[in-house]
Amino acid sequence: MKKHNTNNAMNFETIQNKNEAIVKSNVSKLDASNASELKSELILLNKNGVNNVIMDLSATKYCDSSGLSAILSANRLCKDSNGRFLLCGLQSNVFKLIQISQLDQVLSITVSKEEALEALHS
Repeated sequence: MKKHNTNNAMNFETIQNKNEAIVKSNVSKLDASNASELKSELILLNKNGVNNVIMDLSATKYCDSSGLSAILSANRLCKDSNGRFLLCGLQSNVFKLIQISQLDQVLSITVSKEEALEALHS
């Protein structure tokens, strides 16, 4: 198991185990100021053979279109490499945005990280 942070500010923390990773957002706002950092981390994981990703957004209370774009990119990367992408820990405002955008029909969403791990291994 490998653990690393994408930068000194620890906006996103990744725990990697073989071809799967849990990426935890430590930002309260996932927006244009940090979405490209998240997207870069997810692309790097995919290039390194990680095709199963759980994105834990339990600390994130707000997400804009840049954040949604990073999430959708991760979903596409995982699917294109025969893997799975799961979101967990969504705060109500973030979940509402995903519902309004009808992305709840596209994305796999679980309540908790434990539930996401169970879904990933089933």
